[in-house]
Order: sequence, then structure tokens, then C-alpha cells
Amino acid sequence: MLDFPRWKVWATWITIVVLCLCAVPSFLPGNLRDQLPGWAKPTVNLGLDLAGGSYILLEAQPEDVRTTRLEAMRDSVEQAMRTGPRIQIGDISTRDGRLTFMVRDASQVDAVRERLLPMTQGAGLTGQRDWNIEVVDSSRFVVTQTEAGLTQALDQAMVDATEVVRRRIDELGTREPTIIRQGSNRIVVQVPGLADPEQLKDLLGRTAVLEFKLVDFDADPAEIAAGRAPIGSEILPYPGNPGGVPVIAVTRSTIISGDQLSDARQEYDQQTGLPVVTIQFDAEGGRRFARVTQENAGRPFAIIVDDQVISAPNINEPILGGSAQISGGFTVESANELAIALRSGKLPVALTVIEESTISPELGADSIESGVIAGIVGTLAVLILMLFAYLRFGVYANLALVINVIMIIGVMAIFNATLTLPGIAGFVLTIGAAVDANVLINERIREEQRKGRTINTAIEFGYKEASRAIFDANITNVIAAAIMFIFGAGPVRGFAVVLTIGIVTSVFTAVTFTRLMVAGWLKTRPKELVI
Repeated sequence: MLDFPRWKVWATWITIVVLCLCAVPSFLPGNLRDQLPGWAKPTVNLGLDLAGGSYILLEAQPEDVRTTRLEAMRDSVEQAMRTGPRIQIGDISTRDGRLTFMVRDASQVDAVRERLLPMTQGAGLTGQRDWNIEVVDSSRFVVTQTEAGLTQALDQAMVDATEVVRRRIDELGTREPTIIRQGSNRIVVQVPGLADPEQLKDLLGRTAVLEFKLVDFDADPAEIAAGRAPIGSEILPYPGNPGGVPVIAVTRSTIISGDQLSDARQEYDQQTGLPVVTIQFDAEGGRRFARVTQENAGRPFAIIVDDQVISAPNINEPILGGSAQISGGFTVESANELAIALRSGKLPVALTVIEESTISPELGADSIESGVIAGIVGTLAVLILMLFAYLRFGVYANLALVINVIMIIGVMAIFNATLTLPGIAGFVLTIGAAVDANVLINERIREEQRKGRTINTAIEFGYKEASRAIFDANITNVIAAAIMFIFGAGPVRGFAVVLTIGIVTSVFTAVTFTRLMVAGWLKTRPKELVI
């Protein structure tokens, strides 16, 4: 136990020095830390309760998912009936949450069913389909959503929405946000250090669904003003309509959607100098946009964001470059927010802010001060107790304790982890665990001396026997921390992370580091010594 080969001595010291150096940037002022090269400034980030910031709880409505799926199914049915030999059907109704339509030729009912069946699939492991297809009165189809299908669609929508929210926050340049699912239809967002929570709300609250549709110029203006749309068209708000009427009729069929975007940037119009959003389509979207503009030259088309028409320019000539420009009285900030929303992907479901709170940096500073005071008082009390109780061996234990704290910060900095108030509690608890290991070792050495063993033999047996108890106890703590991390959320997981790191470093410093120092001292020790 006390025999340290040269490679183990070097490995121990290199590990300690590297982790301590990694901890240094976390103690430097921000302006000085920013001057360091990127590889030389691993830091521990402060959580929401320490740095201040914004907390937002977002909620999605299952009814929105139901409506979106119904509209998508209607478009799919229309497309399926036009693919291959055309099947004539009547107008498709989505009234009462059901999709219904008539087949004009009753002999084609089986052919229609064959085309509809591939549009349905199994809903998870429930044994149900996500859509039910029924034939009523021999020629009328009724397509309805199953609850299993809706539940599966909502879960997938929330998974996608969580990822979109994460990408949008990353675009803001914030550090270490916490974005987690809560329940079946909620998302918790915590952004430490964000100075403008309203900007976050505006960015996360919008769905940013981009669509291009042709304007129905055959529609009667009087009918449009009365809110009645022609068959195959719909009426959407158009606040910037040059005609003065704040609504416009557009075709229900979408020319191109935001799914086919490859990029979106805030730029300035070369003629007016006003902020605009320039969008770039992917290869398929570019080809489709070029074909539609070729076929509809001279006809207006509407640029729609979140079911509101932003602008409705004329297609003066085919647009073949795979790009377009959105203008609509933007400010630089609003154009940039729209570009971020489009670039990071559209939300599959609208999210509503149902709860919000802001923690001021001053409150976070108070939390840090309280936590630091608690840590310092507890550490000093332990250091004094160990020094008086074990003298030289107490000095070793105290040195290991200080290095242990620095190593924890170094490990957290390497992983760019976030420190929260519960994390500070984990720090304090780790100090107790580290001291407990040293107490076990020192008391076991005393016990071996009382049995009449020599100092070398007592230390050898003391470390050997105490190490077993230390490993057993700390493995149990690691298991408990792992369970908290897996099943906990937010602050609970932060506590578990710090506790796990602290357990590993405390065992290393208490068993390996102190043993290394004791082994070096024993070479020059007095012949007779009682601990």
C-alpha cells in the first residue's frame, strides 16, 4: 500500500496539477478570462439561481396538434387522389374534427381505400392505427384520428419543439440553458444571465410557420370583406394590404413551406435600405419555387408567417435562384428574430407562456455569498478539528481537503458544467465525505498501533482496511447520486452531478494523495512515533 512506483507518483501529481490549473479561469474576473485563448479558459457556469436570469414555462395545446394533423391529412388525401389514375371526389370537409368526402364513382371506393391505407400506421405499441377509415352510405369516407395516434403525435411534436426551442436559444448566444420536458405538453426553459426576458418570450412564443401560397385574385372583394372565402381558398389577415382591406384570400394549397428552407438571414434591401429577411431554399424547394413562379408569372403570391400575410408581391418573372426576400416593415430586431425562428426550424405546435419569473443578478449574488459563507465556515471548522485531532496527519488531511475542492471545480470546468445553489450544497456535503474518509484512515491507524504494530505496519494496515469501508460507502453514494440524476430534474440533477464529482475526487485525495504524502514522510520519519 505504501510502495509508490515512480510512474504512479508522476501520474498522481500530474492529475492534481492539471485539474487545479483547469479551475483557475473560474476564479478570474470576466474581462481577464476573455483575454485567454479558447483552450485555456474552461469555466464553471453559474445556474439561474446564482447568476440570475429568466424562467419560462411553455405549454402546448393538444387541440392544436389535432387541427394540424387534420389539415395535413386533407392535403395528403387531395394529393393521393391526383396521383396515378385520377379519382374524382367531392369537397373535403374537416368539420367536427373529422375528415369526410364523397367518392363520385361508387365503384372506386376500394381504390380510394387502397390509397388511404398507406397514410395510416401503427400508434406505438398500442395495437391501434393512428387514423380510422370508415365508409358510410357506400360512397362517403369518414377519416378520424384515434386517441393513440393523437398521443403519439403530441409526444413527437413536443420532442421536436424542445429541440427547436434549444436551437433558438443557442442562436441568442446564451450559455448553459436548461430546457427540459415537463409532463406531456410542457417545456421548462431556464436561461441564466439573460438580460432581456421579453426577447426570449417573443422568440419562443412564435411558431414561425412560413408558407408561400398563391393569391386568389378571382375572389369577390365584397365576399372577402364579409369573411366568406371561395371554395378551395381561405381568408388570412393582411395588415399591410396596400388595398386598405386588412384581409386577403389565398389558395389552401401551399406552394412551398418553411421545411424546405436552408437558411434565413436579416439583411437590408438594396433599394430602400430597410431591414428585410432573405431566405434560401434547399435544392428541392428551389426547384419547386422556380417551377411555380414560371407557371404563374404575373400573378401575386402571398408570403405567410404564422397564418398572417407579411407581403403579397407579384411574380414579375420566374425566380430561379432558389432564394426570396421577405419585407414587411421590420425593425432590425424583429427581422433578426424572424430569421432566427425560421433558421432554427418551425415549431410543430404553438407554445404559450403560462408561467414566468425573473431572478435578478443581485438575488443570485446573495445566494452565492450565503453559499460561500456556509462553505467557508464549514471548511474552517473541519480544518481546525482535523489539525488538533491528528496533528501531522491532520495537516495532510487538510491539504487533501483543499485540493479536493479545487479539483471539483476543475472537473466541472472541463465539462463546462453549471453550478447551482443545490450544487453548492453538494460541495459542502462533499467536504464532509472527504473528511470522513480521512477520519476512518487515521482512526484505523491508531487502532492498529494500539494492537502493538510498528508505525509502518500500522499505516499499511490502516490504509488497507479503511479503504475497503471508504469504497463501499462511496459506491452507495454514487448509486444514490445516479438515481437522482436519472429521475430528477433541474436543481436535483445539479446536486447529483456535484456530489458524484466530489465523491470521486474525495476518494482520490483521501486515499491516494494522502498516502503518497505519508509514504514520502515515512522515509525520513523518527524511529518511534505515535499518531
